[in-house]
Amino acid sequence: RPPGRRTLDRFITDFALVAEDVFITLVHELAEQVPLGKLYRIDGTDIPADQQDDGAEWNYDHAEDDFYYGYGCCLVTAADNIPVAATFTPAKKVDQETATRVTTDALAVEKPIWLLGDAEFDMLDWHDRLLEQGVVPVVPYNQRNTDEPLDIEYRVEDTIAVSEERLDEAYRRRSRIETAIGVCKDLGLGTPRVRGRVRVESHVFLVLCLRLAVALTNHERDNDIASPTITL
Repeated sequence: RPPGRRTLDRFITDFALVAEDVFITLVHELAEQVPLGKLYRIDGTDIPADQQDDGAEWNYDHAEDDFYYGYGCCLVTAADNIPVAATFTPAKKVDQETATRVTTDALAVEKPIWLLGDAEFDMLDWHDRLLEQGVVPVVPYNQRNTDEPLDIEYRVEDTIAVSEERLDEAYRRRSRIETAIGVCKDLGLGTPRVRGRVRVESHVFLVLCLRLAVALTNHERDNDIASPTITL
């Protein structure tokens, strides 16, 4: 029979102490065995919570044009819908400090050529840090960030010589991160059954570890790494 609720509660609480470390270890193990590609994607997602969870709060989701009660998670994904970096956040919206932190973690795994994000990531310092490290950020230019907008479609056009057509071609692949997030949500990312910031964060990283464990298992069995299920 399955373990009792108290046993699971103790596990999820104790796992919080090592959750992110376990995730990082699995990411690096997978990177040693599987090519992650030269194109990363970054995005935030919502983590809904029970309204009796005092640690959560109401947040506005611009993509859905609606409010939700809960937390957020910022993810960087690579080829085959693999998460390579993540951070737990108070809301889906990501600030520059968070974007920089999670990107630094992703580049420590393997450095890509391109990093794709939506207009939310039109952040000057984040953009410049990536270029300094030889990574091209492909992010739509947000004209609302300035009183004198430039005549460009992507922020990077003002910095390096790259054609808009090539940037368009790369950016069309950004939406695959939504598939990667969807795979993680199917594994339980968006349905935590615990309350409190510490436990919900533990749950989030536990799900991400499960996603990596599935990928590792499928790789060892010569199956599809992108699959969210293990093929026996």
